[in-house]
Amino acid sequence: MNDILHKLPEFIGNHVALVALFVILLVALVAMQIMQLFSKTKELTPAGLTGLINRDNPLLIDLSSLADFEKMHVPGAKHVAMSQFDPEKKELAKAKDMPVVVMDKDGHGNSVKAAQRLVKAGFEKVYTLGGGVLAWHAAQLPVAKGNK
Repeated sequence: MNDILHKLPEFIGNHVALVALFVILLVALVAMQIMQLFSKTKELTPAGLTGLINRDNPLLIDLSSLADFEKMHVPGAKHVAMSQFDPEKKELAKAKDMPVVVMDKDGHGNSVKAAQRLVKAGFEKVYTLGGGVLAWHAAQLPVAKGNK
C-alpha cells in the first residue's frame, strides 16, 4: 500500500488527462446521487412498483402514446395524453393524498416532467417507473393490452 502511495504522484503527472476525466466522472456521479437523494419524486424499479401496488394501491398514469398504450401497459394504468395532463384537474386533484406513479414507454419521455408538475401542484407521494413500461415488460411482469 505504501508503495502505491509513493507512485501515485508520478502516475498523476504522467496521466493528467486520464485523472482529470476520472475526477469529472466522480463529481458527476456524486452530484447525481445527491440530486436524487433530495428529489421529491422517487424512481421505482418494476419490483418496487409491484410492492407499492400490493401495499398502497397507487394511481397509475401512463403518458405513452395511445398506440403504445394499446399495445402494452401496466394493468390498472390510466392513459393520459401529455397534452391533456393537468395536475389541477378535479379527478386528479382528488388523488393528492394517495401515491401516484407516472410512467411512459421507456422512462425517458414525459414521466419525469409530469412528476415534477405533480410535486409543484402539491402531491407528496409521486413516483416514476424507471425504464418505463418496457422495463416492466422486460421484468416479465403481466401487461394489459387495449385501451382499458
